[in-house]
Amino acid sequence: MASGTALVYDDEMTSHKLLWDDPICNIEVPERLSSCYELLKHYNLVERCVPVPVREGTEDEIMLVHSSDYLDVVKSTKKMNEAELQKASANYDAVYFHPSSYRCAKLAVGATLELVDTVMSGRTRNGMALVRPPGHHSQRNAANGFCLFNNVAVAAKYAQRKYGLQRILIADWDVHHGQGIQYIFDEDPSVLYFSWHRFEHQQFWPSLSESNYDAVGQGKGKGFNINVPWNKVGMGNSDYLAVFLHVLLPIAFEFDPELVLVSAGYDSGIGDPEGKMRATPECFAHLTHFLMHLAKGKLCVVLEGGYHLRSMAESVCMTVKTLLGDPLPCLSGEMVPCLSAIESIHNVRAAHKPYWECLKYEDTIPLQYLSTRSYQMGEAETMQTGTPLVNPQEAGKINSDEAVKTERFLELHMKEILCLGPPVKTAASLAESDTHLLPPSVQIVKETNVKGLKAIVSGFDAELLKEENNLNSLLQMLAILDKIMKKEVTNGLALSSIASRSSIVALRHCSHSRLQKLLCVFIGDMDMKIDLDDGNILLINISAKQPMQPNTKYYVSLNWKEDVERNSFFPVVLGFILPVAYSYQPDLTILVIGPNRSLGKNEISLLACLLQGIAESRIFALIQDTERELFQDVAMVFTGDFTPYFGSYAPALKENMQMLKELKDQLEQKWKMLQCSVKVTLTER
Repeated sequence: MASGTALVYDDEMTSHKLLWDDPICNIEVPERLSSCYELLKHYNLVERCVPVPVREGTEDEIMLVHSSDYLDVVKSTKKMNEAELQKASANYDAVYFHPSSYRCAKLAVGATLELVDTVMSGRTRNGMALVRPPGHHSQRNAANGFCLFNNVAVAAKYAQRKYGLQRILIADWDVHHGQGIQYIFDEDPSVLYFSWHRFEHQQFWPSLSESNYDAVGQGKGKGFNINVPWNKVGMGNSDYLAVFLHVLLPIAFEFDPELVLVSAGYDSGIGDPEGKMRATPECFAHLTHFLMHLAKGKLCVVLEGGYHLRSMAESVCMTVKTLLGDPLPCLSGEMVPCLSAIESIHNVRAAHKPYWECLKYEDTIPLQYLSTRSYQMGEAETMQTGTPLVNPQEAGKINSDEAVKTERFLELHMKEILCLGPPVKTAASLAESDTHLLPPSVQIVKETNVKGLKAIVSGFDAELLKEENNLNSLLQMLAILDKIMKKEVTNGLALSSIASRSSIVALRHCSHSRLQKLLCVFIGDMDMKIDLDDGNILLINISAKQPMQPNTKYYVSLNWKEDVERNSFFPVVLGFILPVAYSYQPDLTILVIGPNRSLGKNEISLLACLLQGIAESRIFALIQDTERELFQDVAMVFTGDFTPYFGSYAPALKENMQMLKELKDQLEQKWKMLQCSVKVTLTER
């Protein structure tokens, strides 16, 4: 199984620079690249990655996307003087040329293709290419928006030709619409293109009608182009998370890509003068974490935009840390998407409902009367160029003040969220005869403070002390939990012959250890009673049995009928469990696999993988000993030693989807992240 994270970088790409005064292009500077690499070195991330040398993209490779005439135009700039370069640049929108531009653009293409080769050949599992000039705006016959050659589009065509790939996902989280990629693959069902971008009812650059949600692709490509238009600025962590959970990921898992390419523009991050959005650096860690579970982990992240150097560099570092398998920081801020984001998400889901099984059961219709429609151009926050509507003489001062504020915020924020991961990632308790089943990186734990742990068990359930087998498994469970809570290990797992009763002890012990919020996901028949009124515990029970009590905010029963031949559990994980879990923001997650489970191995693996995004990746799995065959699978998921394949998407049973719909309707006011996938009416808004 492939392991390791590739990093592709060459500082020669910093030689591409602007030679004259241009207020639009002057933000695309060489320091965009060098500041990212220097911060990666500062955090000791470069030495943890696999270095990949850069090469030039060949003319044949570039012409997989671009015309020979356009290639000749870019090639001709290497012999031009400054006046000629300025004249050539004026033929395109927001573009500049330098004598080194052709060489740098070829290096950017070649670096991206080297990353694809490294990942597809299995030399590494994933990786990032730090390149410039960026690419996602460039088109077959034209440079556009700082972009000369379309690096990611060339990479997709290259991967199709060299590796015979039939399904490639391109996720574009740059704040501008990558219309170049859209045009190239508009009729191609083998490439699923996703882009969120500032749109503001077509008032923001590139100001195209085809950037709106109803541009879904052409011909055979209908349904394979997903545009999420942001109609206001200020989108933050919860808005970005909501789009991934309710739009991109359901469709992506159904599409089942063989490779994921990311057009990684960090102008969608906090403090960026172009984006004016509020996503903090750790948001990109969570987005990366989600994408790592597609395509069996084959993920290539390629730099696009980003114009606040500190914000961009911190976000790049968070992306690379996640690719390396580090624990994820908690996502900051309240998990409540704004009304404008909810409207955009509903419109995208409605537009794509005819093309994707995961959306067909939804009661979605396009919303015509959007909350942002009341904006008049004179009152809007931005003009088409994205420039604030202020006195030009004051604009520089305002931008400078905002940049300083962002710098100060990030200085404090990164100190809070950046911490070294525990020296051991995964701990487990298992009989000596079974330890060969575990990956070698798993630490086998045997209880040490027997007297102290016995006192804990006695305080919760003295009856459990009477049977030695039960007592031993409880002591081992508590020993692992203590290691997780002390941050000596990231996660852990244990077997138990009495999963329900053991889970009560685990939850109470964690509560008494001053963890304020605990998420417990219990799979199977649950025989436990515990006080849930104070919000200290959120319990989600997934069982084929009818619930014993009505659903409340902190007790949720998913009455799920097993579908053993296919994985139809994606809508539940993405559309319900994760939105609720992220809204709750627990300090620790406990996953219990009890008797009579109604989920198969693929569904449990999916849960175990994605639940590691919350609670700083601190998760403990308690597995009924009759389900011993799952122990090895969960252990391998926790260590990150491999990325499981969850199976092809299949529509859920009608009764399961009806149950899920009713549950969302019932709880959407309590957990706001659910509002992105419930029926919205004008009166409700």
